[in-house]
Amino acid sequence: MNLHGKDLKIFAANSNPAVAKTIAASLGLQLSDCEVKTFSDGEIAVSVNESVRGSDVFIVQSTCDPVNNNLMELLILMDAMKRASANRITAVMPYFGYARQDRKAKSRDPISAKLVADLLTTAGADRILTMDLHAAQIQGFFSIPVDHLLGVPLLAPYFCQKFAGHTDDLVVVSPDFGSVTRARNFAQRLDTPIAIVDKRRQRANVCEVMNIIGEVEGKNVILVDDMIDTAGTLCNAAAALVERGGAKDVYACATHGVLSGPAIERIQNSVIKEVVLLDTVPLGPEKQIDKITALPVGSVFAEAIERIYEDKPMSTMFA
Repeated sequence: MNLHGKDLKIFAANSNPAVAKTIAASLGLQLSDCEVKTFSDGEIAVSVNESVRGSDVFIVQSTCDPVNNNLMELLILMDAMKRASANRITAVMPYFGYARQDRKAKSRDPISAKLVADLLTTAGADRILTMDLHAAQIQGFFSIPVDHLLGVPLLAPYFCQKFAGHTDDLVVVSPDFGSVTRARNFAQRLDTPIAIVDKRRQRANVCEVMNIIGEVEGKNVILVDDMIDTAGTLCNAAAALVERGGAKDVYACATHGVLSGPAIERIQNSVIKEVVLLDTVPLGPEKQIDKITALPVGSVFAEAIERIYEDKPMSTMFA
């Protein structure tokens, strides 16, 4: 693709090559040629095997597990592009790691999300394209443009189709107060009421469900969140909705399926009937269980990349 003398090139590091290939295919392109390897001592080695001089370069890399390796791959690959005289470098990060460390929760805490923003900018990023930051205000950590896509417009149609004609007994539930806005937007698309699970977190990755705010008795419920990490919050909320709230069937959806530690076992043993995720984080074979459905994000990122490349507005994407 060539516009105003600029080539569009899509590169991929190692974290999520399947999404990168889908993005390139949606744009009618092949992935551009680069290699990202590791030396025997663990250092990352990058080779860019084609010219990028004057090109509009998009590097696809989720900073998921192994987070630090994937982040360094992205930084080094951007540095290589910058030194090779790329016209503009956009870091395409379907999942943005360290986003949960966006503030000082206690004395002497780092704000790692801000540090990562500085590293990306210093390495050569001219623009960031990502989806469902854990805290939307992280956009303000950058001094460069950040295009922030949303997962709800991809997840909601799945449930609209699943419950077509049967939304009268459906309730969208936020698993905590932090996800209320997301749940409300989701519920508007399905034209359903919302409820909230009020929880008290004792320490990291451990929480205690306290109260259910809203009416869920005899209803099918959809838990909506931005990510599922260890699945403790999700599974505790689902159990409370059934045991205390009297909910009928529980479904769940999230943009990012981090699924670390005991997450798969918890989901498998939970009352949740189905968990719907987007493929911003790749699901390895050990995570592909019957309860989990993955929806593709490649075509949405491709449309966003095309708009960035052609200098068109992004605001109309989900109108």
